[in-house]
Amino acid sequence: MSGDIEDKPQPLIEHLIELRQRLLWAVGAFFVAFLVCFYFAKQLFNLLVLPFKWAVEWAGLSHRNVELIYTAPQEFFFTQIKVAMFGALVIAFPVIAQQIYKFVAPGLYKNERAAFLPFLIASPILFLIGAALVYFFFTPMVMWFFLAMEQGGGEGQVSIQLLPKVSEYLSLIMSLIFAFGLVFQLPVISSLLVRAGFIDAKALAKKRKYAIVISFVVAAVLTPPDPVSQIGLALPAILLYEISIYTARLIERQRANPSDAQDVENEVVATQGEAD
Repeated sequence: MSGDIEDKPQPLIEHLIELRQRLLWAVGAFFVAFLVCFYFAKQLFNLLVLPFKWAVEWAGLSHRNVELIYTAPQEFFFTQIKVAMFGALVIAFPVIAQQIYKFVAPGLYKNERAAFLPFLIASPILFLIGAALVYFFFTPMVMWFFLAMEQGGGEGQVSIQLLPKVSEYLSLIMSLIFAFGLVFQLPVISSLLVRAGFIDAKALAKKRKYAIVISFVVAAVLTPPDPVSQIGLALPAILLYEISIYTARLIERQRANPSDAQDVENEVVATQGEAD
């Protein structure tokens, strides 16, 4: 199998030089994306506020102006920096992942590269699906839940309205996006563990009840302290766990039939060669 490795023996200093070059490309891509995102930071923040506007409409408050506040002079400036960093990480991720893969791939066997590449593609796709679910559904639902606690005022009541701070609103939506994005990596992580032989489908199915409890515990830790977002994260996590069990069974069937597995491997290697 040693002949399948494309990497040639090199001194340590050569590997360090290559690592430095890969890091420079990754950091450079992030820095350029950060400058572009910072220039459009206000427009990006306005896009992130859209779920709040949808929640206001859901609550029947379409006549009301959507307002956010900041209570410290520098608060909105640092919020724009966070928005720019968040956007830069998303935009530059393909370049960063490519540099990591190019550094690691020469030291892998062909079958290892063929197994690793699909997960490298699936991971960002699943993260984006989780982020889209947060943006278009869960954030409006969470904000609608908080808006329902307002008081309109009147006899014996004071008027209480929700006026989120720009920094706290950004922290809320970013924490939800990262939480859902990480949870949506469950099929990728479990598939890698099954391929490595650490777990199998039978063990995953046997631990299902523990996974359900852990899903609610993790949801309580990663999301704001409201039942809507916690249940909203726990239920997809449980569904993804079931998908992980199904994926593990497919991998075990593929492993049990070496001819089919070899065909799949050859197709992936051929596709990778065409892309190169």
